[in-house]
Amino acid sequence: MNDVLVDNANEIIIKNGDFAIGDASLQHQNHIILAEKGEYKERPEIGVGILSSLNDENPRELLSKVRRNFEYDGMTVKKLQVAQNGNIIIDAAYN
Repeated sequence: MNDVLVDNANEIIIKNGDFAIGDASLQHQNHIILAEKGEYKERPEIGVGILSSLNDENPRELLSKVRRNFEYDGMTVKKLQVAQNGNIIIDAAYN
């Protein structure tokens, strides 16, 4: 999905005096995973709140939240799992 791009510090990227536009799917996924429910005024039901879930014992519940949020945002999730090192492996794209 094309959108305004941001850098790793969530600052808008400016190119040639204008907002940089490009595929923002990965940054959308990142924002959805980090956001708590209610942080997006237009879509208060969006948000996984992963920082609140870091000490949870059940990774399946976290993955279920991620899947629901991605699907609600219009993505098709092909693969979603927690790797041995604790990273979340995501293969999801907008329809």
